[in-house]
Amino acid sequence: MARPHVLVIPYPAQGHVIPIMELAQCLVKQGIKVTFVNTEVNHKLVTSNSLVKDGFGDLMQLVSVPDGLEPWEDRSDLCKLTTSILQTMSCKLEELIETINKEDSSNVTCIIADDCMGWAIKVAKKMGIRRAAFWPASVATLAYVMSFQKLIDDGIVNNNGVPINDQMIQLSESMPPIKSTNLPWTCFQELGTVKAFFKVVVEAVEAASLTEWFLCNSTTELEPAAFSLYPQLLPIGPLLASNRLADQAGHFWQEDATCLPWLDQQPSCSVIYVAFGSFTIFNQTQFEELALALELSNRPFLWVVRPGMTKETTASFPEGYVERVGSRGRIVSWAPQQKVLAHPSVACFVSHCGWNSTLEGVTNGLPFLCWPYFADQFDNETYIRDIWKTGLGFNKDEAGIITRGEIKGKVEQLLGDNSFKAKAMDIKEKVTSTIKEGGCSHKNLGNFIEWIHNKDTYAPYNQVEICE
Repeated sequence: MARPHVLVIPYPAQGHVIPIMELAQCLVKQGIKVTFVNTEVNHKLVTSNSLVKDGFGDLMQLVSVPDGLEPWEDRSDLCKLTTSILQTMSCKLEELIETINKEDSSNVTCIIADDCMGWAIKVAKKMGIRRAAFWPASVATLAYVMSFQKLIDDGIVNNNGVPINDQMIQLSESMPPIKSTNLPWTCFQELGTVKAFFKVVVEAVEAASLTEWFLCNSTTELEPAAFSLYPQLLPIGPLLASNRLADQAGHFWQEDATCLPWLDQQPSCSVIYVAFGSFTIFNQTQFEELALALELSNRPFLWVVRPGMTKETTASFPEGYVERVGSRGRIVSWAPQQKVLAHPSVACFVSHCGWNSTLEGVTNGLPFLCWPYFADQFDNETYIRDIWKTGLGFNKDEAGIITRGEIKGKVEQLLGDNSFKAKAMDIKEKVTSTIKEGGCSHKNLGNFIEWIHNKDTYAPYNQVEICE
C-alpha cells in the first residue's frame, strides 16, 4: 500500500513556521511522508540549520516556491509581501504538486495549510486532494478572524476591515476584550497593510469552509470560551510542549546554546529571561530603558537581542553597560527558547506574548511580564494578566516609553508574590496533561493521523469521534 504523502505549507513568518514544523515532525514519526513548503527566502534560512539537514531522514523533504518578489525586495514590507503571495503563489504551488506527482513515487494525498494561506486550501480542493487547515495562534484570535462579517455588520470595521472607531469589543463575556485597533489585521500603522491583511482574513474564512479538518495549536484548558464559539475547531496543542527539551527545527536564526551552561551556574528561580520574538522593534530610548532596568534589578538575566531588534542598524547599549553587568547578564542573538524556559534557574519570562512563546512559558509553569508588540499578542496578554492571572503588564509614560523604574517595579512585584507562580504551575499541569496519552489533544491528533493513513476514507472530522 502506498505511503500517505502530506504537503505542509506555513505562512512565511517565524511564528507560523515553527509550530507547523512541529506538526510535520509528529506526522513523520507516524510513518507519514511530508513535503514541507517554504518560500524561497525562508527555505534558505531554515535549511542553513544543520538540524534540518540531519534530523528528519527520508520521510521529510524541504522544498520552496517563490513568493513573487524579487530577491532584493524588502520582505519586511508586509503589504507588498502579502499582496505578492496572494497574486502569485497559488499557481506556483499547483505547479509544484503536479511536478511531485509526476516525479515522486507517492502522490500528494493531503495538504495541511496555515489558514493564513487559505488559497492553498483552494488549490487542494481544485486538485481533488484532501485538506486540513492549521491555526498556529490563539483560538481567541481566530474567533475574531472568523467573525469579520459580524464586525462589519455591527459597524466596528468597514468593508475593507478598517476600524470605524477606536473601541473595545468582546465576542463573549468569557473571551478576552480587545481594542478594535488591535484586531489581528488592524494593528498595522499603514492603511495599505491593514487592507492587504484583511484580504488574507476573508480568504482564510472562505478556505475554512472547504477544509475537512481545522487543527488548532491550542487546548480547551486554555481557551474554553473561544472553542465553544466555534466547535468545528479541533485542539491538538500545545504542539511545542510535546518535546520541550528536544532540538527544535524551523528557526530563521542560529540558536546560541552557550547560554545553557551559563544558566547551569545560576541559582534556582533567579534568572529573568527576556525575549521578544522575531518582529518586535524598539527605538533606542526604549532599548536603553530596558537595558538599565535589567541592570538595576540586581538579578541575573538572559536577554535575546536579535539582529534588527532596534530601528538603528546595530543595537547600542548604554556606555559601559556590558562591563558593569558582567557575568550577571548574558546577551545572545537567538536562544534555544524551549530549553531555556524549561531550565530550573529561570524565574520569569519578559515576553512579547506571541502564541508560541506564551505556550512555552505556560507549559513550563512560568509567570510572565507582558510586553506585546502587535497582532494576537494583545489577546495573549489579556489571557495572561486577566484570565489566567499568571503575569503582569507594563504601563507607558506620557512619551510612550516603558521606563526603567516601571520595569524594575513590575519585576519585583511579580517575583515577590508567590501567587503568580502558583497559578502558573496549576495551569501547567492542566495543559501538559492534554498532550499526554489519554489527553484530549493527544486523542485528537491521533484521530487526525489515523484519517491521513486511511486514504480510502474521505470522512471529515465531524464524522469521526472527537475529544472536546
